[in-house]
Amino acid sequence: MHNRKYILAALCAILMLGHRAEAQRPESKRTKPQLWLTDPDQGILFKQKPVQTISGRDNLTEITINPAKKYQSMDGFGFALTGGSAMLINQMSADKQMALLHELFGTGKKDIGASYLRVSIGASDLDDHVFSYDDLPVGQTDPELKKFTLAEDEKALIPVLKKILIINPTIKILGSPWSPPAWMKTNDSTGGGHLKVEYYHAYSRYFIKYIKGMAAHGVHIDAITIQNEPLNPKNNPSMVMEADEQANFIKNNLGPDFKAAKIKARVILYDHNADRPDYPITILNDPKASVYVDGSAFHLYGGKIEALSEVHNAHPDKNLYFTEEWVGAPGNLKKDMQFHIRDIIIGATRNWCKNVIEWNLAADPHQLPHTPGGCTECLGAVTINGDQVARNPAYYIVAQAAKFVRPGSKRIESNYLTDLPNVAFLTPAGQTVVIVYNDSAASKKFVIKSGNKLFQGTLNSGATGTWVF
Repeated sequence: MHNRKYILAALCAILMLGHRAEAQRPESKRTKPQLWLTDPDQGILFKQKPVQTISGRDNLTEITINPAKKYQSMDGFGFALTGGSAMLINQMSADKQMALLHELFGTGKKDIGASYLRVSIGASDLDDHVFSYDDLPVGQTDPELKKFTLAEDEKALIPVLKKILIINPTIKILGSPWSPPAWMKTNDSTGGGHLKVEYYHAYSRYFIKYIKGMAAHGVHIDAITIQNEPLNPKNNPSMVMEADEQANFIKNNLGPDFKAAKIKARVILYDHNADRPDYPITILNDPKASVYVDGSAFHLYGGKIEALSEVHNAHPDKNLYFTEEWVGAPGNLKKDMQFHIRDIIIGATRNWCKNVIEWNLAADPHQLPHTPGGCTECLGAVTINGDQVARNPAYYIVAQAAKFVRPGSKRIESNYLTDLPNVAFLTPAGQTVVIVYNDSAASKKFVIKSGNKLFQGTLNSGATGTWVF
């Protein structure tokens, strides 16, 4: 009798272990294949559709996935949370604000799961006024940074970041300056000019005080770029920093000062257009500067996305990031998706980028706020009018990747087709994610093949599909 009880207990334990093992299997083993579609001509905006599993190719064009060949690990997809974006979000009623933030940064069924943010160090041109963290009357200086303060960010940006971090505590945050304090610059102005050599050390400590100050608020800055668009003096704020200046600043000041202060934030070069791959390569060729550098960041207002692979090939040990691309108001979803999906979501990641950030998260119906001389036509991913929210092209562009290509996913091999540009990833949960765009003038039928799995896809012209299996 006792032996029978022991046998029954053992069987129950085995069954319980089996149930636990089933529950702990990767999500891809327990969920059905998914297709999420955005088709501007049909008015389909990021909706889940049935997946067609097939047994043969039927002579259709084939997108072949090879999970065995892996490339870069992904940090995420997301938006620039400008000071203006934070201001508009912070002005919403509490319930509407949290609903929007959950939709943007949560991982629930109705959320899009943005997992990367870019914030400005001081004002960007999409704040409602220009400021740094150490502004002084003309003629005064503060090399000891005794008047440094994050008071401007404490008004809206930091409160919004804290709410986002409750929703997604592991979201990565990149900080980028548009200009140092005017008193550090050769022209004593917030726009243009260069960083005075005598203030290189003060400016490196400015970064350190910023990173430590944000940490004191519970906001971890994962990485910084040294200067937004260092070859563009026309913005307000802005500053010019040539490659030799950036190299000298890194190797003589920023790098050693970060090391001495035990700052772990990654240092990222350049942060400008793909037409100048020589800029980061020149700095990375300097071993005294390169030792402090994690990688290079790019925009695509000039040049071709393939130029990023030149930087990778020259320095394959360094990372690449895609940190900005704007959508112009009023927005055209079909036209905007062609460029942003084909050349950025697909193109940037196929050219080694670990992230993609759209510019910018939010604006009001008049594309406000912006600084005097700032961007007057930058359309937010969402338009906020009081508590009313409209979703714009960048929202759907980011959603097609962010919801499924979670941080830690690895890009894997797929054959590139001119009419059907695509990119594939393997997620930490073991799922395969394939993003496909129809860049032809006609509807396209095709097959996605991964091992013994075959899925038939159909995309109208200008449509994007994300297959998850």
